[in-house]
Order: sequence, then structure tokens, then C-alpha cells
Amino acid sequence: MSASDTITTSGFERPRLVSKKVLAKSQNEGKGAVVRRSIGRPELTYLDPFLLLDEFAVSPPAGFPNHPHRGFETVTYMLQGAFTHQDFAGHKGTVRTGDVQWMTAGRGIIHSEMPAGEGTHSGLQLWINLSSKDKMIEPRYQELLSEDVPKAEKNGVEVKIIAGETMGVHSPVCTQTPTMYLDFTLKPNTEYHQSIPESWNAFVYIIEGEGVFDSQNSAPIKAHHLLVLGPGKGLSVWNKSSEPLRFILVGGQPLNEPVVQHGPFVMNTQAEIDKTIEDYYYGKNGFEMARHWIPQ
Repeated sequence: MSASDTITTSGFERPRLVSKKVLAKSQNEGKGAVVRRSIGRPELTYLDPFLLLDEFAVSPPAGFPNHPHRGFETVTYMLQGAFTHQDFAGHKGTVRTGDVQWMTAGRGIIHSEMPAGEGTHSGLQLWINLSSKDKMIEPRYQELLSEDVPKAEKNGVEVKIIAGETMGVHSPVCTQTPTMYLDFTLKPNTEYHQSIPESWNAFVYIIEGEGVFDSQNSAPIKAHHLLVLGPGKGLSVWNKSSEPLRFILVGGQPLNEPVVQHGPFVMNTQAEIDKTIEDYYYGKNGFEMARHWIPQ
């Protein structure tokens, strides 16, 4: 196949191909909650800098009561319903359909995430690792309401830009670890070609429908699959079905650092994990407010 043929069929001289396919499988998490986990499973324990990806669907009284984090960021993106969050520093709010909460846990957060109201509340939560120099920074939040998430549309392709840039539209979110997070919806019989920095790792997670994500394999891949993308200049995707295709494309700059994880604590060495457990237990070095916090 000539280079010109490759460009015509894929949009890139070196398109990223699917190097691994993982079906997100259900598991128990939190208090009575069930999540579909893809990154963080034995089949895909880590995709630098991404530590975990859960698709959750939770109905009261299930949820995620108070729990700690240190050393990474969490990105909560609501697909349907609403979740109320609160933490030991007094932050409190509700993330509703289409809203984004980008939380940098840094040196320490204890918070709770519980469904707001009856029915089923669903969304995605992504954990992004922090570099060793950033693991002990002060916690912070970036929150975008649905109407403030930048959007773009072209030739039957709609995209919400949670982080990064596409179609000339940029997200206002500042990512501590360089990251792109795009929510695409392709109408039937459409295609799109999205560039990705060549040094970054990237993946696709299919929310609804089915699509072709590999120019060398025309078999469509269905919802709840995570696709690890190999090296190349960008992703080419085709929706050849009669229904809309919705997926997220996430990419990030690898940190290339050791990862030692103990549940909700992610550091670079076992000694740092031991110190984190001690800090949490004794309420110090970022966990001071834990001693007096009672979730409402």
C-alpha cells in the first residue's frame, strides 16, 4: 500500500492501531456500588499516566462514602443523573449530567461522593497519576458545568472538549499532567481523524454504539470496551452502523516513573506509601482536617 493510499483510508501516514482491547467488567466498589472497570484490572493494571477508569451506575443508598486520596488526580464526568461531593476542607457541591469535576488530590483529600436523588446515576471516573514533583502539592478543584464545557461540530461529528483541544477549540481546564480528554459522538456513516501527540499514551472507551477504530481491522467494537492505542500520529474512527457512536478519547504524557499503589494512595516508593499511611492514620502532612471532619 502506498503512502497516499494510507492517508486516504486512515487520515494519517502512521495511524494509531488498536494494540489491546479490554472489556470493562463489573465489580463491587464503595458502599454497595458496582462499577465497570477497565484500567486498573489485572488485564490492564496501568497505562502511564492513567491509573484507573471506572464507568459507574449507582442508585441510592449505594455510593462512595468518605475515603482518602493522595498522589494523583480524579476526573469525574457525569453521563446521567447527579452526584454530591464534599470534603474535609469544606468544599461541597453537586455534579450533574454533563458536568466535570477535575480534582487534584495532591498531598491529601478525604471526600465523599454520593448519588443526589432517586434513580440511577451514571458517569466515568478517571484517575491520572501525578509526577513525583507534584504528588505533594496543595489539593484543588476545577469544575465545569455542562453548558461551560467547550463543544465543536463538523460533518456529523460532535465533540465535547473536557481537556485539550480539537477542531480549533480549547478546554479551559489546566492539567497538571499534560492530558487530552475528548467526548465524541459520531452520527451514522461518518468518520473522524484526531491527531494525538506522538509521545503520549492514549486510549478509547466506548460509551454507546459500535465503531471501527483500526484501519487494518474493519470489525466494529461495541460499548464498554477500552482500546489501548499503539504508536502513531493520531486516531481514525468510522461509524458504519445505523446508530450513533459515542466514545471518549483520552491521551496523556507518560511520566516514566515508578508506581507504588496502596488503594487510594499512589506514590513512587514503598517508603512513601508507608509514610502516607502514617500521615493518614495520625492526621498530619495534609490530613490534619480529617480528625474533626464529619460528613453531612
